[in-house]
Amino acid sequence: MVERNSESRESARGVLAGELLRLREASGRSLAKLAEETNYDRTYLNRLETGERLSKLPVMEALDKVYGTGELLVGLWKLARLDAFKDKYRLFMQLEAKATIMRKYAMVVPGLLQTEEFARAALSLAPRPISPDELEEDVAARLGRQELLHRNPPPNVRIILDESALRRPAPDAKIWYDQLTRLVDVAEAPNMAIQVLRFSAGLHGLMEGSLSLLWMADGSSVAYLEGNNSGDLLEGTEEVARYRLAYDRLRDAALTPHDSAVFMRQLVEDNRP
Repeated sequence: MVERNSESRESARGVLAGELLRLREASGRSLAKLAEETNYDRTYLNRLETGERLSKLPVMEALDKVYGTGELLVGLWKLARLDAFKDKYRLFMQLEAKATIMRKYAMVVPGLLQTEEFARAALSLAPRPISPDELEEDVAARLGRQELLHRNPPPNVRIILDESALRRPAPDAKIWYDQLTRLVDVAEAPNMAIQVLRFSAGLHGLMEGSLSLLWMADGSSVAYLEGNNSGDLLEGTEEVARYRLAYDRLRDAALTPHDSAVFMRQLVEDNRP
């Protein structure tokens, strides 16, 4: 879920946009020259400098390299992308980015595992009106979260995917095939375990939405419950423990990681374009 926050979007984004403009002017580069060096369209780069668009991470990495600014722009981008989210979800994302252990249950393909094209297709179907620019910003914000999977050391992640997540394809067959392939590939990472909860497991206590459990390096933990249009961050020890038990029951009812990988590989073959 992407919860847009229009009231705060100018703060960190404005700082980032101003720094992009300052760095380019200080370097004596024209937009045309910068476009040539980075292989990004000059109009797109100009919209980043005016704060009209929020980039994806690789753009900031390329600009940091061009300007020799270390990870300055990447750091500002990480703050700016949080402006797209409401308070509870923003706090959850900040905690998620620091978590050393993650346990998730999802009834749809979670944003952390989505391909860019699948994310774009899913976000474009939101019931609220959305402009092309807003859609691209939402895609960039969603993909930006995935960087936490590549930290060093990476978090230990276990995701229980409801079978419904694997039976609801994208409108485009190639996009869906690529998304299923991504799930199979990600499941092979040593820090990642994916389990499929088959329909045959029956009713359970988390059928009203998705659940994320996070543990920090200091041992603290939180739970985040997400419905179609809402989210609730729980930090109380007893509440988190209660949802951990509910999660453990789902884990026991789900296919093992090995059997889940076999199941998903078969889906890849069944959906080959």
